[in-house]
Amino acid sequence: MPVTAGLVLAAGAGRRYGRPKALVELDGEPLARRGVRLLSDGGCTPVHVVIGAGADEVPDLPGAVPVRHDRWPEGLGSSLRRGLASLPADVSAAVVVLVDQPLLSPVAVRRVRGAYAGGAIIAVATYAGRPGHPVLLTRETWPLLDGYAVGDRGARDLLRDRPDLVVQVPCDDVGSPVDVDTPADLPRTVSAARAADAAPGWSPRDR
Repeated sequence: MPVTAGLVLAAGAGRRYGRPKALVELDGEPLARRGVRLLSDGGCTPVHVVIGAGADEVPDLPGAVPVRHDRWPEGLGSSLRRGLASLPADVSAAVVVLVDQPLLSPVAVRRVRGAYAGGAIIAVATYAGRPGHPVLLTRETWPLLDGYAVGDRGARDLLRDRPDLVVQVPCDDVGSPVDVDTPADLPRTVSAARAADAAPGWSPRDR
């Protein structure tokens, strides 16, 4: 069977937040650990987490492989390329999420994986018709990212330029792509995260 890995991009400094978001806790759970749980509950294995800023302070990530990225200041694109390059040779596709979107759902992860099982080359979750995360990228697309995943751009421009490769997967009913950008965003996210944890698809979290 094809092996679908999970990839959490968590290397940034979180300048607007004031600290690396990999270190931020949401209701007692580090965002990096929540990202691992999201992908694991969505059926991805292995799960790799790209860390950079504050890497020495990142908590243990049970069930995941931390991938240190010393060139994280180059931006999101370099983190994406580093993460994909770290995956084992038997991985045929990767589901990518961002560490600062804690309201994504494992059901959305399963949906993009289902699109891949149906033949999709790239599968992207959409919310109100707009592309978001998770994004599934098959291995054949990874070399294309060398010209796209630069600076603070990930796969967005590739999705724009190659719509022939993209299957859109509506996920409005199972989660939200809201970002935690500043400390003010955190309190209003806690209740939504608790509700999400109670929804189908999530495993109990480690406290």
